[in-house]
Amino acid sequence: MTVDSNPDDLAALPPHTIVSMPALSPTMTQGNIGKWQKKIGDQINPGDILCEIETDKAQMDFECQEEGYLAQILIQSGEKDVPVNKPIAVFVESQDLVSAFANFTAADAGGTVAAPSLTANTPASTPAPAAAAAPSVAAPSSSASESTDRVFASPVAKVLAAEKGIPLDKIVGTGPGGRITKSDVENYKPSATAAPTIAAAPALVSAPTPVASSSSLYEDIPVTQMRKIIASRLLQSKQTVPHYYLTAEIKVDRLLKLRELLNAQANGKYKLSVNDFVIKASSLALVSVPEVNSAWQDTFIRRFKSADIAVAVATESGLITPIVSAAESKGLSSISNSMKDLAARAKLNKLAPNEYQGGSFTISNLGMFGIDHFTAIINQPHAAILAVGSTSDKLVLDPSSEKGFAVEKVMKVTLSCDHRVVDGAVGATWLGKFKGYLEEPLSMLL
Repeated sequence: MTVDSNPDDLAALPPHTIVSMPALSPTMTQGNIGKWQKKIGDQINPGDILCEIETDKAQMDFECQEEGYLAQILIQSGEKDVPVNKPIAVFVESQDLVSAFANFTAADAGGTVAAPSLTANTPASTPAPAAAAAPSVAAPSSSASESTDRVFASPVAKVLAAEKGIPLDKIVGTGPGGRITKSDVENYKPSATAAPTIAAAPALVSAPTPVASSSSLYEDIPVTQMRKIIASRLLQSKQTVPHYYLTAEIKVDRLLKLRELLNAQANGKYKLSVNDFVIKASSLALVSVPEVNSAWQDTFIRRFKSADIAVAVATESGLITPIVSAAESKGLSSISNSMKDLAARAKLNKLAPNEYQGGSFTISNLGMFGIDHFTAIINQPHAAILAVGSTSDKLVLDPSSEKGFAVEKVMKVTLSCDHRVVDGAVGATWLGKFKGYLEEPLSMLL
């Protein structure tokens, strides 16, 4: 997002454009700034990558849609929890204008100045929200810098204050976030009682925020933005969605034989996995039992018209669920190749938002880790998620065998359902359909 900035108190500056923190996903409210790919003075063309941004879903590249030169970086690499629409950079039209913004700050850009920006200019002991909460109260003199570049004031206000010999830390700022404006300097009146009123300041000081640290006994790992969102949403799902669970044991001997046969004929065009069959069977079962292919929307239930299967993929940053769209209409080879591509790009943080947002049903497969059985937390707003375990050998009675028994390959799956959307009988019907497709895999090819 960009905003042309030409306020009266910034009249001394040439025309410029403020680049704000973009919303790279519909649910994004804040993000972390990663590495800046451009430096001050660089020419910017549409499509150039300005910086990396860690969203609530993944780490993504922020592509510029503007043309010009990068005049100033307002939020540095490593800054966390930067709100959407907060100014992060300044563009100008020509390179000779870049130097005019050498001392330009986030406060000069206007708008609400959030805590992450304040920490770059104020000591940690200063209660950052004070200025925003009470604009009529001056910042404590103990947090004011001895030089004017540490005080939140517009460039015009700084020049005017210097001409009049007025210390900026004596002026009460009435601009956004307590910023000192031109009118604040013009209306300033020296007073013996001009000392900041901070009697209530101790009440504003909260308990110290836990900071990641290390010792010989432990190591504290900073929580990424993606991990915070995962934790928040899983907790919300577990606390607000009435889960119930249905488990079934599925014979997969025929599936494994069909998989082996198809892979032998692939000629390198594909390599089917058990999970590819699971995705296909899930999509067909959703077509047969559309009540499960739904989402709770508080005042109504949304039923989807295609089976868009979100598959959980573990990355270094956390869990992400790339989507195989309209899986019911795709063949096994298409599903397999699509899933391999999505998983590879997910681990490199290269997925586009439309490739991991939405979906209508989720699959989480831990079978490759040797997990026999587990239950999964519903990925809201989906009405169900399927937890898939590993295949294992099971002895069963077989009167036709000389030994009196036979060995079958079986796999356990557990369906977690949202009881607001999927009644028990409906969930059981879906699981029966899914089991039928896997135990008779040729039926998926018809």
